[in-house]
Amino acid sequence: MKALKLAILFLLLSMACKTKSKENNPMELVLGSQNMAIRNVIDSVDQYEVQILYTQIDRRGDSIILTDYEFQLDDMKYFYPASTVKLPIAVLALEKLNFTDSLNRDTRYYIEGDSVENTFAEDISKILAVSDNHANNRLLEFQGQDDINLRLRNKGIFPVRISHRLGVHSDDVTTKPLIYYINDSTTGTSASIINTEPLSLSLERIKKGVGYYEKDSLVNNPFDFSYKNYYPVSSQHGVLKRLIFPELFKTNERFNLSEDQREFLLTAMHTLPKDAGYDQEEFYDSYCKFFIYGDSKENIPKHIKIYNKVGFAYGTLTDCAYITDEKNKVEFMLTATILVNEDGIFNDDKYEYDEIGIPFLAALGREFYNYALETKKAP
Repeated sequence: MKALKLAILFLLLSMACKTKSKENNPMELVLGSQNMAIRNVIDSVDQYEVQILYTQIDRRGDSIILTDYEFQLDDMKYFYPASTVKLPIAVLALEKLNFTDSLNRDTRYYIEGDSVENTFAEDISKILAVSDNHANNRLLEFQGQDDINLRLRNKGIFPVRISHRLGVHSDDVTTKPLIYYINDSTTGTSASIINTEPLSLSLERIKKGVGYYEKDSLVNNPFDFSYKNYYPVSSQHGVLKRLIFPELFKTNERFNLSEDQREFLLTAMHTLPKDAGYDQEEFYDSYCKFFIYGDSKENIPKHIKIYNKVGFAYGTLTDCAYITDEKNKVEFMLTATILVNEDGIFNDDKYEYDEIGIPFLAALGREFYNYALETKKAP
């Protein structure tokens, strides 16, 4: 049986990976690892709904060559993106500031009806350091769902659909006004934005499991994600590529950011919680870094930087990252998602994050890092 599973795995890999040489196929090498954190998932790969996209980065003189390798990548197979949607929301908020004369990233503001004041820069930092839901929702109120979706599509980033806030799970299509400070004594108010009602998604695996809890009652039907956010691996990877290598894209496909804005964003993406002012005991280095270090609370070495955004909810874990080792001149991109919900019940807070999901993503990151390191050393 094990031999049969391995044969099926390698068949899938040979079909999914864009490469000519099996000997140099990183996806095949990594997923063929005997590391048990990887092996246990791959031996039951369909159960875990795994999708992976790895980008090998080669620099030759002034040229940058990106080569993608896929495993089970399928935009039509739905997974819940959770907090990964916060990255494009943050990027587009920064971009929108360029078209608003009275605002910049240091403008202090608050949502009408709320007393919490923040700057746009503070909210973006909170999103990227500790995945703050409230900060994300404020930036969504600033832009509106329709504008976010339209601007992503106009840049060639699709499929994608942002339909709701996070944490509070408000599906209200009308945004709340922002009150922003023009100076110390003068404020302005933005208008509410009325967005279109989201349509039901028609995708594979849009209904999952065998039941879910609604308040305290168990409903014995699959959990329906039809009206949730939709942000597949290919779209996540597309956002990351545009941020790290904007020069590889046409002008109309790039984010409209100044170099100062882009540097601010990239710094926020790799800044560890302790360096953003958070308590290191609660927000350890790998708090929002699943690849390589997710299964450890040890400090991440200073020469390794991870520019990423993770998401985890409803048993789904996802990480989308650009990883660099400045000392060894190693760099690569990796996006992966896995569903860990053994009992098939949603909203019961019984998900195998620590037992299966995070160990898998951490081991996956290490295997790809080791591959990139060995490739760099090779003559």
